Amino acid sequence: MRKLLPMIGTSSGSHPGGRSAMTCRFRCGDACFHEVPNTSANEYVGDVIATALSRRSVMQAAAVVTVATATGVAANVAGAQGAEAATSASLPSGSPFSAVPRGLRFTAVEPNTADAVTVPGGYEQNVVIRWGEPILRGAPAFDPEKQTAAAQAGQFGYNNDFLALLPLHGNQKLLVANHEYTDEILMFRGYDAANPTREQVEIAWAAHGLSAVVVEGDRRTGKLTPVPRHPLNRRVTATTEFRITGPAAGSDLLKTSTDPTGRKAFGTLNNCAGGTTPWGTTLHGEENFNQYFANASRATDKRYGIGTGASERKWERFDKRFDVAQEPNEVHRFGYVVEFDPYDPSSTPRKHTALGRFKHEGATIRLTSDGRPVAYTGDDERFDYFYKFVSSKRMRHGSSRSDREHNLSLLDEGTLYVAKLTGDSPAIEIDGTGKLPADGEFDGSGTWIPLATATAKGAVSHVDGMTAEEVFVFTRLAGDKVGATKMDRPEDVEPNPKTGKVYVALTNNTNRGVGTNAKPDEANPRNANKHGHVLELTERWNRADSTSFAWLLFLVAGDPNDPATYFAGFPKDKVSQISCPDNVAFDRHGNLWISTDGAQLGSHDGLFGVATQGPRRGELKQFLTVPKGAETCGPVIGERQVLVAVQHPGEITGATVEAPASTWPDGPGTYVRPAVVAVWRKDGCDIGA
Repeated sequence: MRKLLPMIGTSSGSHPGGRSAMTCRFRCGDACFHEVPNTSANEYVGDVIATALSRRSVMQAAAVVTVATATGVAANVAGAQGAEAATSASLPSGSPFSAVPRGLRFTAVEPNTADAVTVPGGYEQNVVIRWGEPILRGAPAFDPEKQTAAAQAGQFGYNNDFLALLPLHGNQKLLVANHEYTDEILMFRGYDAANPTREQVEIAWAAHGLSAVVVEGDRRTGKLTPVPRHPLNRRVTATTEFRITGPAAGSDLLKTSTDPTGRKAFGTLNNCAGGTTPWGTTLHGEENFNQYFANASRATDKRYGIGTGASERKWERFDKRFDVAQEPNEVHRFGYVVEFDPYDPSSTPRKHTALGRFKHEGATIRLTSDGRPVAYTGDDERFDYFYKFVSSKRMRHGSSRSDREHNLSLLDEGTLYVAKLTGDSPAIEIDGTGKLPADGEFDGSGTWIPLATATAKGAVSHVDGMTAEEVFVFTRLAGDKVGATKMDRPEDVEPNPKTGKVYVALTNNTNRGVGTNAKPDEANPRNANKHGHVLELTERWNRADSTSFAWLLFLVAGDPNDPATYFAGFPKDKVSQISCPDNVAFDRHGNLWISTDGAQLGSHDGLFGVATQGPRRGELKQFLTVPKGAETCGPVIGERQVLVAVQHPGEITGATVEAPASTWPDGPGTYVRPAVVAVWRKDGCDIGA
């Protein structure tokens, strides 16, 4: 039933995690080939057997409670399954989509290596916007042979990642995109990595950051077209002014020669995934910021993976703030969750220190029953942790200036927690092969360990030997001290708006169980884990502010023919292959959508949909694949439209402008360009209906 391509092993052109060596070089500074930053001797999950709440007692407690979020969405799983059954029953007898949940009724795309975006039959697509397209007034048309920093500051940035599509009037919407990193070898003809020019460096500064651009929808299709020079269009770059907020703002740890107040930062770097808030802003995670800084020497810098020599891009030659030896605190001003108000082009973006400093993949919000936001976020590093922040302030639903200003402060006061997971199977049953334990699931319970609490009057540390300021600036060290669970690269963490369950994408960790590194445990059960897995977390009583939870591995990725894979118990001969889950999103039906990064099964990366409840729970279906060398990012799953960011197409080791590995999206003789793609049904009906 499934077409499987030959498995690709590690070669000179790829890193253990599956990405090309070129991608690792520019995206994360070759993190996989550096010493693991987390050398703490934390307790392993498999060494603690059912010392906290049992999974079953937590699940039973959650099942008897029907929770409605502040937006009025019911979390009654039984009711959702009943609605699904009624929908399935209305299909004609013998329909190939009988009993398939709404939102997932499409024919899965086969694994492939086409240099194109491949979508299901009956669907169409268009490139919405590419790197370099002008969006601000006065910005010139893109000319890759005549790039300037001034032009790039008014053009769509490079390597789009997280996407948000926000409502406007009529058929217009507001598209917000992250621009994670630059690959100068594919941007500049004849690039000399050892001797970049000032102009090239300043172009790269301008190509980082965020873009906001209004797009016009076609009323008959899902096609989107950018609206240049719209008043809401905006670029945020590596030099834009930011406001530092929360408990670490003004700390001596954040003061520099250019900002002696410790309250004003310039620029945002390596923005990976993100989230949208119920109050109309977007959140953006500063991830691999460490690679931009040079000449570090402190133990705290080492814990964050900051190098002791020159940086890859040599920015320190042109601005001393990227030289840790000259500006030791500048690096402390990166690694936060950024909040951006796309509806106010004059607003100053904020860096929220209360959510901690680490390699944030993103941040997503769920409201408590009394209207307080809870932000979930992962630290994308081998053997690092995932966190949540529970605000002490309630969201206001008004639209006045005071209401908006109040809501912009919601992520500045509250408590930051880190996750500790406990398996409920004997450690001897977790042997590193991925074999299920005797109870048939990788599962257990967990606690949220408080790290620090911020209030309007100050902040209090809950970690012995660390001040509150230190907890918020050196959050990884705080997690080490309290014994948080070492995970296999926790990336996107997102709650299901239908059920309240939280899903954590754990992309891979080829160092698991290797040498002196942490051994497998029930939450990370495979040695040399190159395919990753997805964890499903149920807060106690389904309360977002709970301090305990149940968890299970919803999906263990890889070749379905491999006994070490698992798809929530669904028959493995009826699912698509998947490797390296990265970003997650949900459709309005509560189906989970997963984009991949560094797939290891011979096919290009892609986007997948999977039911999270009902009789088809675990049935994974591939919706699209991306071009050669590209990663699938930033999925937005709308009612009649799916958006993806096609990041780093053609980023294959050895590729250059002169010798490209991909000709996407504009064909031979053109520069390969990261871009946003929209996909819709030809008949104009709902996605997967």
